Amino acid sequence: MNKPVFLFPGQGSQTVGMGRSFYDTHAVARHVFEEADDALGFSISKLIFEGPEEQLRQTEHTQPAILTVSVAVAKTLIEHGVSPVMAAGHSLGEYSAHVIAGTLSFADAVRTVRNRGRYMQEAVPEGEGAMAAILGLDAAIISEICSQVSDQMTPLPTDPAAKTFSPASAVVAPANFNSPAQVAISGAKAAVERAAALCKDAGAKKTVMLHVSAPFHCPLMQPAQDRLAEDFLQMTFVDPSFPVASNVDALLVTRHSDIRDCLIRQVTGTVRWVECVHLLVDQGATHLFETGPGKVLTGLNRQILGKDSTLPHLHIDDVASMEKALQTLNAAHSTGS
Repeated sequence: MNKPVFLFPGQGSQTVGMGRSFYDTHAVARHVFEEADDALGFSISKLIFEGPEEQLRQTEHTQPAILTVSVAVAKTLIEHGVSPVMAAGHSLGEYSAHVIAGTLSFADAVRTVRNRGRYMQEAVPEGEGAMAAILGLDAAIISEICSQVSDQMTPLPTDPAAKTFSPASAVVAPANFNSPAQVAISGAKAAVERAAALCKDAGAKKTVMLHVSAPFHCPLMQPAQDRLAEDFLQMTFVDPSFPVASNVDALLVTRHSDIRDCLIRQVTGTVRWVECVHLLVDQGATHLFETGPGKVLTGLNRQILGKDSTLPHLHIDDVASMEKALQTLNAAHSTGS
C-alpha cells in the first residue's frame, strides 16, 4: 500500500516564475493564486510570475509567495489522486502542510505568513544579525560551540562594561538541523562569525555566511514570536485531517491546540528536520513528495537517509515533474510495492 508524504519547502526556494505552469494548465491551482491575491489585497501572483526578483526576496513577500505556490502544487497533485497520509514542512513550509491538512484556511495562512515575515524582518535591526551554514561537523559539537560562544561573549555582572552591553549581542544557536552534514546557526553577527570560525577549527569541512535578511530560528526572534502569538488569537485552528510533523518537537501532531503552540515556538526554535524525516519514514512513508518550488529538501533527505535508501524522493515544482512523479507512483502501485 502506498503511503505518500508531502514535504513543503521553506524560505530560499523561491524563483521568479515558479508555479506558472500549474497556473496556466490547472484551474485548481489558478484558484489558489487568485485567492492569495484577494487575501493579501495585491497581486502576489504578478510578483511571483514576473518579479522583480529583489522584491520577491523580501521576507514579507517570499513567505506568502512560497506558501501560495506550494499549496497550488499540492492541491493539483491531490486532484490527480495523490492524497498524503502525513506531511511536514521546513520552517515556513509547516504552514503549507497545515493548509493542506485543513488545520487552518489558506486565506488566514497567507496573511499570517506575510506578517510573520515582516515581524521577523523587524525583530533585529539590519546588519546586526547573521546566519551561517556549517558543513561536515557533528551537530552535537556545533551546539556545544554555540553554547560556549554565548557564554564567553556575555560579560560577568561585575564587569563595568556590562552597563552598556546588550545580551542579545552574545546570542548564537543552532537554527536548522538540515542533514547530518549541514547545520545552520543563527544569532548576532559577531557571535555567529566567532562560532563559525571555531567550527572550522573543530574540523568543519566548510562554513558559509548566508545571505539572509534576518537571523531566523534563534532567541533574537522573540519579538516576532510574541507578535505572531497575538495574531493567532484571532485565527481558527481545527484538528488536521492527517498528522503533520512539528519542526520544534519532531513529533506528529494531530490536535489543533498543540499545533498553535508548535507554530508559535517555531519562530525562535530550532528546525529539527533530520528527526522529522526519520520520523515520517519510521511511520511507514513509501514516497516523499517535495511539493513546491525547488528541490532543496530532496537533496537534504537523500543525505539524511543515506545512499542505500530505496525510498523514492520526488520533487514537484512544475507540471512536467508532476507527471513524472505520477508515473513513478503508478508504477509502484501496479507492482504492489
